[in-house]
Amino acid sequence: MTKEDYISKFSNARKRYKELINSIDYDSLLFEKSKYQEKTADPNFWDDNSLAKQILKNISSYEKEIEEYDLIKQSFEDMSINCDLLEIGEELNDEMITIGKNFFLLLDKYETRKMLSSENDKLGAILSIHPGAGGVESQDWVKMLFRMYTRWLETNNYNYKIVDLQDGDEGGIKEATIEIDEQYLYGQLSSESGVHRLVRISPFDSNSRRHTSFAAVFIFPIVSDDIDISISDSDLRIDTYRASGAGGQHVNKTDSAVRITHLKTGIVVQCQNQRSQLKNKQIAIKLLKSKLFQYELDSKNSDLEKMTKDKKSIEWGSQIRSYVFHPYNMVKDHRTKYETSNIASVMDGNIDKFIRKFLLNRMEKK
Repeated sequence: MTKEDYISKFSNARKRYKELINSIDYDSLLFEKSKYQEKTADPNFWDDNSLAKQILKNISSYEKEIEEYDLIKQSFEDMSINCDLLEIGEELNDEMITIGKNFFLLLDKYETRKMLSSENDKLGAILSIHPGAGGVESQDWVKMLFRMYTRWLETNNYNYKIVDLQDGDEGGIKEATIEIDEQYLYGQLSSESGVHRLVRISPFDSNSRRHTSFAAVFIFPIVSDDIDISISDSDLRIDTYRASGAGGQHVNKTDSAVRITHLKTGIVVQCQNQRSQLKNKQIAIKLLKSKLFQYELDSKNSDLEKMTKDKKSIEWGSQIRSYVFHPYNMVKDHRTKYETSNIASVMDGNIDKFIRKFLLNRMEKK
């Protein structure tokens, strides 16, 4: 990159930055944060444990938004100084290039956040990955996707909990479920819901033939306390069983794992990662509420028939994205047509551009 390119790129981004920064009510963020902080000074603050935790969560959320605002503002000022120096004869150096990369990453990230304007986009998310037909091939693909998503979460400093993780008998993962109780995760990860297709030379094939594998990713919103999802005990079938790991070895010797079936909808949830049956049941109920809420959303949007069909058909023709390792390298999203040849970067968790393109495409259709 030449210094002329550096200055030109920043100059073109000024309008984007100004529009973005002017859309943020910084004083309001500070006011809301301080309003909740005042409540923590109440001597009876912890009398209602659930409410107290929600208040602390709100404070943390405002602190994060304020920090992001300060970061992008400082990054813009650093870029402005660099451009001024370049225009008076300073040479472009590695530090300037790093500052530029950070600024554009922050700008893209902040713009993506502003696209999340739908009613439930602000909620946290449950991410669940299931293999298609194909045994160890598809289970290994689930393991690869699980790594991709956890790397993305870690890179973006999102806290997550593994709710359910079932190892395959010969390798890979039979099923993985992650809870990410962070704001705007449901809105961002909605782009990932659907069938993901892998094409590669199979490491499990002694003849080194090319194989196609499928896995389905489902995204559900974490239901907040102000959303009423009523569940009747008569609508549930609760089964307990022994949690197991790879090769069927028992993780413990008691029936601590819990599987809950919602009889009216056929929705099934399970949890086995906690040693306590009670904790596993509590987590499973939380998962069920999220799935029922998503079920109701899809029903209202007339997508229920399509959603049910897609969940039963993890195969050819239903994929939202293809990951090709052979005979060439490419990741392509079939909805937005966005693609990249840097498949190693994508599998290392760099999926932000796919999310951004999906959200832009969604906005254009509104």
